[in-house]
Amino acid sequence: MEFFTVVPPDDARARFFEQFGALAGSERLATEAALDRVTAREVAAPHALPAFSRTTMDGYAVRAVDTFGASAALPAYLKVVGEVPMGEQARVAIGQGHAAIVHTGGMIPPGADAVVILEHTQPAGDREIEVLRPVAAGENVLNVGEDIRASSIVLPAGHRLRAQDLGGLLALGITEIDVARRPRVAIFATGDEVVPPSASPRPGQIRDINSYTLAAQTARAGGLPILHGILPDAFDTLVSRTRAALAEADMLVLSAGSSVSVRDMTARVFDSLGTPGVLVHGVAVKPGHPTILGVAGGCPLLGLPGNPVSAMIIYELFGVPALFRLQGASVPRGAVAWARLTKNIASESGREDYVAARITQRDGELFAEPVFGKSNLIFTLVNADGVVKVPLNSNGLEAGTLVEVRFF
Repeated sequence: MEFFTVVPPDDARARFFEQFGALAGSERLATEAALDRVTAREVAAPHALPAFSRTTMDGYAVRAVDTFGASAALPAYLKVVGEVPMGEQARVAIGQGHAAIVHTGGMIPPGADAVVILEHTQPAGDREIEVLRPVAAGENVLNVGEDIRASSIVLPAGHRLRAQDLGGLLALGITEIDVARRPRVAIFATGDEVVPPSASPRPGQIRDINSYTLAAQTARAGGLPILHGILPDAFDTLVSRTRAALAEADMLVLSAGSSVSVRDMTARVFDSLGTPGVLVHGVAVKPGHPTILGVAGGCPLLGLPGNPVSAMIIYELFGVPALFRLQGASVPRGAVAWARLTKNIASESGREDYVAARITQRDGELFAEPVFGKSNLIFTLVNADGVVKVPLNSNGLEAGTLVEVRFF
């Protein structure tokens, strides 16, 4: 029996990432349909935003200089020369001692450089107002290009599109956008004991969980999961089926078979698929230390432990970042929070531990309660809100420590 040598997670990821990069090709989508996709190239503003100066408040467009020194005791008197209708171009101009009625979002007329809000004025006679407070130039006004200048870069290449990004693009009239194509991920479960979820397992059999959890994680990271079913513990079958799948995929994932027993053949399969083959066999992490990372012809290969908790956590550490790398993006920051640990977490120096945790709140403070369970118990994660990371060279974490929780 051959034993593997574990590698620190950051080193393992670096070795892995050296061997592949972003996929070629892109596709054009309607902007409204591009949420969570990755920009294929930088996007420039076709025009300034706002495209015209407009008011942020209801009130009167004025020349700021005409209001200097105004007060309730000694107001400034201005002549109202007109009104700017909403949705229309201003047809009045503001000269010395003039004001025009404007409504929130409406255009600032030529000559004006500020807006006195309605509450700081009062009528003073026929088409005349008293200004009770002064305004500074630019006050209550959005100027041309204040949000974004014409031709400036609004989004870089490799940016994962969020809801606010879609809003910004549509505000500029960009109704279509080029995005990186979705990486195709071939996913296999392996093992003679594994049966489909629809089956009634006989004694000694288990339902396939991993294919579906990994597919869901893949889809969330922008990939296109392709489920190829369950493979038996037969080397020739494993090689022929995975080679055929890899010919039409950008990444290959096998769950189970990553350890070193006679039934664990993933490493040999990966080495048969192309160069450089296996790069890492064993990562200093719990759960999931018998992880395999490889590359064949520029396509990432991941061999995950069969236990569902291990498979999900390892895929989040290596598979999800690989998917973003294939799309030319960095990994987006997930939702994290600091919480006070409620129980001790034991660990060994030299490995990273990831422990499921349930989050509660008391008196305005968050608390992380570890959900201890073996890595083959999926409800360990179902009953948790996220995971607590125990650092590589730590001997564990004590109750009462503030810890970072990464939410699912």
